[in-house]
Amino acid sequence: MQLSIAKEILDAEVLTGETDRQLSEIELLSACGSDLMSDVLAFVKHQGMLLTGLVNPQVVRTAEMMDICAICFVRGKKPSDDIIQLAKQRNLILLTTDCPLYIACGKLYKNGLICKGE
Repeated sequence: MQLSIAKEILDAEVLTGETDRQLSEIELLSACGSDLMSDVLAFVKHQGMLLTGLVNPQVVRTAEMMDICAICFVRGKKPSDDIIQLAKQRNLILLTTDCPLYIACGKLYKNGLICKGE
C-alpha cells in the first residue's frame, strides 16, 4: 500500500512537510501498532509504518533502527518541534490522526495492508 493511500484512509495530517507525490512513492509493506518500543524492536520485520500514542524521541530512534519509514501518532497527538526536527534529520515521515490505535490499525488492515511474508 502506498503511504499516500494510508494517509487518506486514516485521514491523517502530514507533520514533516512531505509532498503527496513523495508519499505516493513510498510502499508500505506492513504496519505495527504499539506504545511499547521494546515490542517494536522484537517484532517489526518489514519496512512499514509505526502507529503509536507515544510521543517522545525514543519513537523516532526506534523507527530509525528498525527501518520504519513513517510514524503515525494516534488519538490526535502531535509531537514537539524537537521531535519533528529529529524525524526530518533521519528522513522519517510523521503523521497524526484522530483515530484511536485499535481503529487505525483496523482501517489499514481492512483496506489490504497485511504483513507480507508472514
